[in-house]
Amino acid sequence: MEEKVLINDLIQLAFAEDIGEGDHTTLCSIPEDEKGQSRLMIKEEGILAGVDVAIEVFHRFDTDLRVDVFIPDGTPVRPGDVAFVVTGKVQSILQTERLVLNIMQRMSGIATITGKYVKLLEGTSAIVLDTRKTTPGMRMLEKQAVKIGGGVNHRIGLFDMILLKDNHVDFAGGIEKAIRGAQRYLKEKNKELKIEIEVRNLEELDEALRVGGVDRIMLDNFTTAMTREAVKMVDGRVELESSGGITIDTIREYAETGVDYISVGALTHSVKSLDMSLKAV
Repeated sequence: MEEKVLINDLIQLAFAEDIGEGDHTTLCSIPEDEKGQSRLMIKEEGILAGVDVAIEVFHRFDTDLRVDVFIPDGTPVRPGDVAFVVTGKVQSILQTERLVLNIMQRMSGIATITGKYVKLLEGTSAIVLDTRKTTPGMRMLEKQAVKIGGGVNHRIGLFDMILLKDNHVDFAGGIEKAIRGAQRYLKEKNKELKIEIEVRNLEELDEALRVGGVDRIMLDNFTTAMTREAVKMVDGRVELESSGGITIDTIREYAETGVDYISVGALTHSVKSLDMSLKAV
């Protein structure tokens, strides 16, 4: 399913759960023909994300709403900044306000923390990846936010890459059987997908290298010492990704081992939203 379709479906679902049969508070207090403006005020330092999605939300609810953008996605912001002003029917502005804020606060929080991780890797060749540890239904927006913050998306879902995790390996009967099964499947289905396999120790890494036929190997919960040894063993023959419990305090040390990628679940699974508000002018 295309990204735009998924985002549109999310917006429609969000309207349904928030407005339901009608926003009785707005409908009882604001005349239908009342016009006005609200501005998106930043209340915390960070990286702005979600402006383009906010415009989509406004226009899907009311095509006559006008949005004048002053700060685009990906821009560092600080308290007092005004990202945009929305003009039109007050009823429409009030009914879209919470959804716009929910999306922008979360996306901006993700972009902000991603930017911090990316900055810590400056001077190394390592790239920060996100994971599938996302909010159900919001994955496309959260992965957009990672990119806005300077990170790179791992696979979007289970459909665009083969990633043989530890459970797949164990159920398949080992490293070699898992890899051979993946290769056979792609040939039978006439598909071109990258294959990545997760290894838990240097012995499994050695076996994965012996079997071959994979594009990337994930080093799961390796110490930095083990990671340096893994980099030596691989010697550039295949991409290496570090994963598992890597924090903002340890990511630089992992990057300096020479791995190509570092995946960080915390970019999306435990992020703090960036504070902002949509206030009447």
